[in-house]
Parts: sequence; structure tokens; C-alpha cells
Amino acid sequence: MDYTFSSFADGLKSSAVRDILKLTQGNAIISLAGGLPAEEHFPIEAVKEAFERVFQHGGKSSLQYGLTEGYTPLREAICTRMAKKGVTVKPENMLITTGSQQAIYLLTRVYLSAGDVILVENPTYLAALQIFKASGIQVIGVDADRDGMLLDDLEAKLKQYRPKMVYVTPTFANPTGKVWSVERRKGLLALCKPNNVLILEDDPYGEIQFDGDAKYPSIFSLDDHPEGSAVLYTSTFSKTVVPALRTGWIIGDSRVVAQMAKAKQAVDLHSSTLDQQALYQLLTHYDLDAHIQTIRDEYRGRMELMKSLLQNPRFADLRWNEPQGGMFFWVELPESIDATQLLKKAVEQGVAFVPGMDFYAENPRRNTMRLNFTHTDSANMKIGLDRLAEALDLYKQSV
Repeated sequence: MDYTFSSFADGLKSSAVRDILKLTQGNAIISLAGGLPAEEHFPIEAVKEAFERVFQHGGKSSLQYGLTEGYTPLREAICTRMAKKGVTVKPENMLITTGSQQAIYLLTRVYLSAGDVILVENPTYLAALQIFKASGIQVIGVDADRDGMLLDDLEAKLKQYRPKMVYVTPTFANPTGKVWSVERRKGLLALCKPNNVLILEDDPYGEIQFDGDAKYPSIFSLDDHPEGSAVLYTSTFSKTVVPALRTGWIIGDSRVVAQMAKAKQAVDLHSSTLDQQALYQLLTHYDLDAHIQTIRDEYRGRMELMKSLLQNPRFADLRWNEPQGGMFFWVELPESIDATQLLKKAVEQGVAFVPGMDFYAENPRRNTMRLNFTHTDSANMKIGLDRLAEALDLYKQSV
């Protein structure tokens, strides 16, 4: 059989992160690669009890098909949580998705056509780039500094390319870990809305902030109202509860959400209703905010440890910014070092990371890498960074 695949399939590329994770399975490699939460802090008993309550209260009906838009009590509960962040929405402004990854995919399918232009921060989330490029979207990178997109470059590219959408992760971004200033958030909105350019705000890490008093208003909250808003906001429970539930959501204008719901019907009909019901029980019978504070404290400690290890003289020629939240250090190596080649040395030494070049929409910098600090405990992190230092030394000796 001679198989002929679609143009969409031809545009798909395997995820560099997933490929690297395969290398770490079943052996002694310490992985600093994936964006994984710490299993030891999963609320196992609370999740177990949540599923038990689903069956106690719902019986056989809890196993039935559900609404494409999502389990209504869960959407209502998420609306209540969003209100605490200054976001007022109704269930009709929300679609439950199989992780926020699906939200990006569905919006791309209903809002963008092959040849359309989208602007992204350069570098940005790898999986979003995969979706855009596989869909035939022209992806243009916008220059940025530690406070977010440079507004002058954004304005110039809005005029030059006339994009239909801008994709951003302004709070503890993947891969850079940066958090945008309020000025840049407001500036993005002020430039996009008058030009009828939709903003997709991706916020999987926003609740993992290390300074509890800091205010990071979502760009969505800075707009007037979800109806007619220039912003769609997506997030997930994968980082704050457990990834296995694969439950995310997107909120925005009901007309856009309705179109996405139609697309979701064609993709999977609805996300797991059983998982949605369990998550609702968890939100109503478990102190999720206390749990989030626990992982904030733990992850901050792990970040501080990685920071101290990166301050070792063996890493003196590396450059990085201290994360204020999220899961990642973004590291710049000397220009002479190719992180993809360094990874080969690192795996030989028993440690893995993600080379940075695949996170770029264009003009990739090969001397960059992403390190995850949330998944690895202190003992293994010390070993892993020591192995990384050894790999760097061996690389420098080989060139």
C-alpha cells in the first residue's frame, strides 16, 4: 500500500521534548527536560475520594455521554475561580478541553486558514508552534526582552504582516520563564484590539507564582468584557492538580467558543465526563488553594536550589534570569556551543535537557537550553547539574 498523507500530516513534526523524554525512560538518566510537576505532591487521596463521590452521587449516569461544552457544574466552578482573578465570565463563555493544548488546536482550526499570519514571542511554546506550522500558518516572531514583547517591534510587524492573531504566554512563559510587565500587557491589548487582531493568552503556569503578593493581571482581565473581547484565555489543571485528568478550558466571546465547540464535536465529541465530574468534586470538597500554596513553596525551593547550582564557577559563562514562578530556567550558553550537540554529551553523562532552538518561530539560537526544576528532587538535581557541568567540560574539550 502506498500511503499518501495530507498536507497537515506533512507539516507535523515530532516534539523535541517528547523525543528527549523517550531517552530517559527505563534508565538512569536524570531528566531536566519535561515540564513535569512533582509526583510526590499529587493529591492522590483527594483525587481518589473525588472519584468515589462521583459514583456515590451519580451512579450509572456518571458514566454517560455529556455536553460538548463541558460539565456545567465544573464550568460554573471555574467561573467562580476566575472571578477571584478579576475575570467575570459565564459558562456560555467557556469550553472545557482535553488540556489547554486542545484549546490551541481548536482555535487554530476555526479561526485561522492556511496562509494566515500569526505573531508570537520569539522564543515561544514549542507545541503551539507545531500546531500553527502544521496548519499552514505563517508564524512571525516578535522581539522581546525580560518584560515581554517589545511594543515597537510588535507595532511594526502588525503593520507589515497584518496578522489575524497573536499568541502569548505572558505569565512564567514556556520556555523562558519570564513574566510580562503590566505595561506590556496593556500595550499588547491597545495595539491589537483597534486592528481587529485576536490575542490568544495561554496561562498554564500562572498560579505557580513564588511571590504571593505580586499581581499579574491576565490580559483577558484588562479587556472590558468577554463579549467582543480581543482576547481568548486558556488554562489547565495539569500543573496545579494532576496532568492525567487532561482538563483545561478556554474562555472568550461566546461566538468564538461556539465555533470551537462545533470543531470539538468533530474531534472527540467531549472531554472525559468522568474526569470532569471528579474535578468538580475536587474543587468543591478539597482546598485547592492550600494545595497550590504547598507546591508553590516546594517549587520555589527547587528553583532556589537550581539557581545556587547554576552559580557554580563551572557554569560561569552561562546566562539566565531567575524565574518568579512557573517551571523553567532559560539558559544562554556561549555562542560557540551548540546545545543540540551538547545534549548528546549530556545523555552520555546521564542527564537530559531541552535544546532551545525548536522553541523559535524563526532565527533560532542554537546556544540556548531549557531546564526544568519542578520534577527533580534535591538529591537528583545536584547529581544532574554535576553531570551537566561534566558534559559542558567534555564538549569544550572536543571542539
